[in-house]
Amino acid sequence: MKFNRIAVALLAVGAASPAFALNILLTNDDGFAAPNIRALYAKLKAAGHDVIVSAPCQNQSGKGASLNFLTPLTPLTKDCRGGAVKAGAPGVGIDPSIADINYVDGTPVMATMYGLDVLAPARWGKAPDVVISGPNEGQNLGAIVNTSGTVSNAVFAANRGLPSIAISADTNTTDNAVLADEVAMLSLKLLAALQAKAGTGPLLPAGVALNVNFPTFTSGGSAKLPWVFARFGTFSTTTPKFVADLSKDPIASGYGVKVPYPGVTFAIGGTPTGAEADNEAALNAKGNVTVTAMQVGFEARPQSQQWLRLRLRDLLAK
Repeated sequence: MKFNRIAVALLAVGAASPAFALNILLTNDDGFAAPNIRALYAKLKAAGHDVIVSAPCQNQSGKGASLNFLTPLTPLTKDCRGGAVKAGAPGVGIDPSIADINYVDGTPVMATMYGLDVLAPARWGKAPDVVISGPNEGQNLGAIVNTSGTVSNAVFAANRGLPSIAISADTNTTDNAVLADEVAMLSLKLLAALQAKAGTGPLLPAGVALNVNFPTFTSGGSAKLPWVFARFGTFSTTTPKFVADLSKDPIASGYGVKVPYPGVTFAIGGTPTGAEADNEAALNAKGNVTVTAMQVGFEARPQSQQWLRLRLRDLLAK
């Protein structure tokens, strides 16, 4: 397909100095002290971009697009992730060591909103050129994206009309400075490829965001990873599920949950069907960097809308 050829050509472009510097809002859901976001911040700055980080104080993985409406952000009751900001500090503030890095004692999307509504206008007098969410400590593929703060950040920004990219890596990057640096280089390569085709225009079409997932790799193994265009599809290697007794669930037990209470866990594994071969979870499991285009908004495709009109024609006024 023509669209696939364009996608492949786009991602084949190597990392290079940016044609022009971008104003970038960088956020995540793992917390402002996560090595992945720190490494990407450093690489983006070194490449000449102007970067603001606005990320949660604590690890907020799995919070999706949740917001704490009308809840004042009072002083911290415990230290932020990493301990750089201590209990008693303001609920919204700045990393004491790097003025560009800000934290919010709230959900991932709240941190993104702080960056868009407060920090960006103060710094640039306008919205950022692009919002990058991540890189996450763990892939966000298939069904799990509905709970992902990383992906929700990107979708929220795209709903504001901004180019936005959700980036996720494997859990082996957690608190791993060496792998975090490689993930940052991959992220910079993607951004450079988008810039090479955009010129001085927007990086992405209006209403489109990207979900990008790096596969599992070990130190030194990122340079030759293949990049492929993918779709969400129906296949997942990580599927949330509710169980009556977490102490009997092997995944929960592996994470140290021993109490006999109900709760949410997840299933891991599975084999894709032939129809699911191009699903991002299936392609990522084979060692590919997957790039999936996300359509912003909930509106159904025109043919689905027409089906509904016909089905409810005796009920609908027009």
